[in-house]
Amino acid sequence: MTDKVPMTKSGYERLEEELRRLKNVERHAIVKAIAEAREHGDLSENAEYHAARERQSFVEGRIQELEGKIGRAEIIDVSSLTGSVVKFGASVTLIDAETDEEVAYQIVGEDESNVKLGLLSITSPLARALINKTIGDTVEVATPKGGRGYEVTKVAYR
Repeated sequence: MTDKVPMTKSGYERLEEELRRLKNVERHAIVKAIAEAREHGDLSENAEYHAARERQSFVEGRIQELEGKIGRAEIIDVSSLTGSVVKFGASVTLIDAETDEEVAYQIVGEDESNVKLGLLSITSPLARALINKTIGDTVEVATPKGGRGYEVTKVAYR
C-alpha cells in the first residue's frame, strides 16, 4: 500500500496543470525536435538529437512522478478546518525567541513548499515541531546555525 501525500487543493491543481502541460505541450515539442534532428543525418554525432532525447527522458520521468503523486494525493480543504491546534494547512504566526521577529507560515504538502512565500513543508523540522501545538506553546528547532526557539502566537485556517 502506498502512503497518501497530503496537499492543499491549490497544490493539487498546480501538479495537475504541470502534468497537463508536460503531456500536451512538452511531449509534442520533443517529438517535433527529435524528428527535425533526425533529418540532419548521422545521429551518433547529432547534438540536437541527443539533447532532445535527454529532454524526452526527463519529461517522461517527471510525468511518471506527477502521476504517482496525484494518484496518492490526499487533498485537504484547509478552508473547512477550524481550531487553535496546529495541523496540516494551518497558517501559524510565530515569534522568534532570540530576535523577537514575527514570522508566518502555512503548513503545506512537500511539493507546495516555498519558504520565501511562507509555505512550509509538512516534512520540515519546524513544521513537524509545530504539529499539535497551540497558541502560547514554544518549540525548539535545530537549524544549521544552532537551536532556534519560537513561540506560537496565532493559528488560523483559511
